[in-house]
Amino acid sequence: MAAGEIRFRVRRGGGADDPEARYQTYTLRVRPRMTVLDALVAIQNGQDPSLGYRYSCRVGMCGTCALQVNGRPRWACRTRLQALGERVTLEPLTNFPVLRDLAVDMTPFFDKMKRARAWAEPTGAASSEPARIPPESRERGRIEPHIECITCGICYSACSMVGHDPAFLGPAALNRAYTLVCDSRDEIGPNRLANLADEHGIWRCHSQFNCTEACPKGISPTAAIQGLKRRAVADGAKSFVGSILRGRAPGA
Repeated sequence: MAAGEIRFRVRRGGGADDPEARYQTYTLRVRPRMTVLDALVAIQNGQDPSLGYRYSCRVGMCGTCALQVNGRPRWACRTRLQALGERVTLEPLTNFPVLRDLAVDMTPFFDKMKRARAWAEPTGAASSEPARIPPESRERGRIEPHIECITCGICYSACSMVGHDPAFLGPAALNRAYTLVCDSRDEIGPNRLANLADEHGIWRCHSQFNCTEACPKGISPTAAIQGLKRRAVADGAKSFVGSILRGRAPGA
């Protein structure tokens, strides 16, 4: 290869209209500060208009350009080529069905958001007038590190437990649920937590921190899941003590 050139090995096919998965090689002369997304656009415009991938904002705000770069899930728009060497392998995110080439179907990911009820259901007081959490409060301190998720799916792709158990809710849904369980303005916190505390929810996570390592936003879904586990254990202990005080053990 000539100086300043990179060879891209790109996973093609895999979707319903082209089920045969294969790799195709492209060589591209790169410019300074060029990103993986820039390279994909250049390949599509100048060499192969049939190449399929997804992107939107180009500045790390939407997360739609997420894919596997040399075996690691990354945002294409924020990954500089100069740090990758002369050979780069691009593949779709793992743990997702492939639509076409590098574009994946996000439906299972968002279905799990729905299973976790990843939306606020305000209390009566919060729905009738503005409700605020003071910035310096402990409540805000618990929530703050986990609210910048843009649902790009990188943590979901990095999670080995999603690969092992496709029914596992996954780190993004559980991270979002944690912010709501911690929020005093949310009315269904205990019910939400009970819904998450099963074999496909918080207890399936083995705290390997793969999601935390991969997150481009610096969020630790693992920490959020650990927080949910602590709350579930505390709630279970309270229920047990309450039943003892009422003169009967659970199941008696």
